[in-house]
Parts: sequence; structure tokens; C-alpha cells
Amino acid sequence: MISIENERLSRQIHFLLEIDGLKQVLRRSLILGSSRRENSAEHSWHLAMLALTLHEHANEPVDLLHTLKMLLVHDIVELDAGDTFAYDFAGGKTKAEREEAAADRIFGLLPADQASELRGLWDEFEARTSAESRFANAVDRLMPMFHNLADGTTTWQMAGVLPQFVADRATAIEEGSDALGELAGQILRQAQADGLFGG
Repeated sequence: MISIENERLSRQIHFLLEIDGLKQVLRRSLILGSSRRENSAEHSWHLAMLALTLHEHANEPVDLLHTLKMLLVHDIVELDAGDTFAYDFAGGKTKAEREEAAADRIFGLLPADQASELRGLWDEFEARTSAESRFANAVDRLMPMFHNLADGTTTWQMAGVLPQFVADRATAIEEGSDALGELAGQILRQAQADGLFGG
């Protein structure tokens, strides 16, 4: 590793190299074509593209740049905490604690002002208290539904996920976008008709 004399730049580069590890964090969702599992870095990029393309459907006006920043940082904690499958109810009990510790460490690599900004974005996403965070959560919950329906080979089947579990999780989509919430309902109905659930 090159020695960087500028301390601020050194911390920024350290952070950027550290989060490269997100490319190794595998999610449960398969990429389209079902050839392999999606990684967390790919997931964050694709969500940013969803927000860029679909933000006109948000229930409230959103600051697109703010929303994109939030989506780019929302899963950085998975570097330490791993990806907790949405329907892993046992793992979900410790998820918040693991992710808080990860946020402290990873964002703490940055200079204090940037650490505060990025940690704030992560906290905002988790809290779902702003228009931007509600819309960001909507696209975060919608994308795996696309993945599961598009190929007809689903993580829902493999994990024994019931339709009601997906419907319960999809309610947050409507908080950010009525139009995307309606689309999620259509996906759910089609997935049920196609027999894409476990149980």
C-alpha cells in the first residue's frame, strides 16, 4: 500500500479500499439468469439506478441526490454484519446490534465530517422518517421482488417463504410510493399464481 502523507486523503482512501469488500458479500437474491447470487455492491448500484429512473413515482417530492447517497451507503454495514436475509427471523433479532457496531467502525474510518455525514445517511435510511428514506426503502424492498419473479427460480421457494411474509414486508413500499406499492401487489399476485413460494 502506498504511503499517503495527507492524513485526510489517507483516511478517505482507506475507507474506499475497505468497502471494496462489499463485492464479496453475497445476498440471497440471484442475478437475472440465475447464474449466481448478487453481491451487496451490485445491489446498491442497482437500487441507485431504480431511484434515478423511478423517483417521479415517489409519494412526496424527493431530493434525488440525497436519495442516491442514501442508497449507496445503506448496505455498507454488511461488510461486517453480513447480509441478513429479510426472512431470517432468528438472524433479524441481532441484526440492528450487529449493524450499529459495523456502522461505528466503518464510517469511523473517514475524517470526522464525512463520517458524520455518511453515518447520518445510514441512520436516516434505517429510520424511514424522511421522504427520501421512505422512497429509498421502497426501491430496496421492490428490487428483490423483481428478481424473484423474473426468473421463476426463487429464493422464496428455496427458503420456504410464505406469501404473507412478502406481503408484510412490502407494506413499506407504499410508504414511499403508492405506484410502486401497487406494482409490488401485482408482482405478489403473479408470483402466487406461478407457484413461486415455499411452504
